[in-house]
Amino acid sequence: MENPPQPTVGRLFASWQLDVPALLLVVALGALYGWGVLRLKRRGEPWPMAHVAAFALLGLGTLVVATMSALAVYDHALFWPAAVQNVLLDLVAPLGLALGDPLRLALRSLPEHAAERVQRALTGRLLRLLTFPLVSTALVLTTELTVYFTPYFETALGHDWLHEVMYLHLLLAGSLFVLPMLTREEALPGWCSHPVRAALVFLDGIIDAVPGIVVMTHGTLIAGAWYLRHAPSWAPDVLHDQQLGGGAMIGIAELVALPFLLAILAQWARTERAETVALDRRLEAELVPAARTPGAAQASELVRPWWETENSEVAQRIRHQRPGR
Repeated sequence: MENPPQPTVGRLFASWQLDVPALLLVVALGALYGWGVLRLKRRGEPWPMAHVAAFALLGLGTLVVATMSALAVYDHALFWPAAVQNVLLDLVAPLGLALGDPLRLALRSLPEHAAERVQRALTGRLLRLLTFPLVSTALVLTTELTVYFTPYFETALGHDWLHEVMYLHLLLAGSLFVLPMLTREEALPGWCSHPVRAALVFLDGIIDAVPGIVVMTHGTLIAGAWYLRHAPSWAPDVLHDQQLGGGAMIGIAELVALPFLLAILAQWARTERAETVALDRRLEAELVPAARTPGAAQASELVRPWWETENSEVAQRIRHQRPGR
């Protein structure tokens, strides 16, 4: 395998390589999402452009950058591009895809019978188990640690098909936690309210930094045999390269936690506003007809302050003392 040239700022932006399986996945996801949006548009139903932008730019764009940019060009020669690549796939790309709300789009755009099957699958026992917050958090952490502290990663560097499987593994593990938190409340337990979700996302941000901390402080080289054998002459010390990768993992994990938490808080605020509006409408619907029925005047007297309805000396004194009396 021929080593790439020494990276510069220009080369990091200009170096790209084609990854056919990743490209097919991006095209398939983009085509399905676009089909759903067009189907809603033909029915005259709106779909927020912010969702489209998040799905296309942050979601699919991150998949392209992780698998076909300079990160993919240099991931076999240096550890830090591979580390950045992996954390983009299991943290950033799932967040972008989830912000596009693809599951709600599918349920709204699919024919009724197909939407029912998708709904049953999303609320099935297996998926509910895998998306249970503590289980999905453990899966993300276990996936990261398995990649770096078993032969998985080094073997994947030598076999392209396994490298693609690892990409998909990371993406799916991250999606199992992020998608239910932002898009499918039915897949979460009843106790997982918005405040609980915000706390879980905060906790997850701390846990996501653990693999980076372990990688950065680990004294043994990760995939050391591979990188010692394939390190270019211009490459830094392999251990220093590994420390750079661990630091990058920590930084990205903490940066992703903030927009994730903000998205949960914004969703919480929207839900509270919607519930308040619904409650106001319900009260209005119940009280207005009641006010028009016989005896409504008597009922209104019952809810007036006591000093306006009693004829005692104390009540009369209060009525005279109140402004406007």
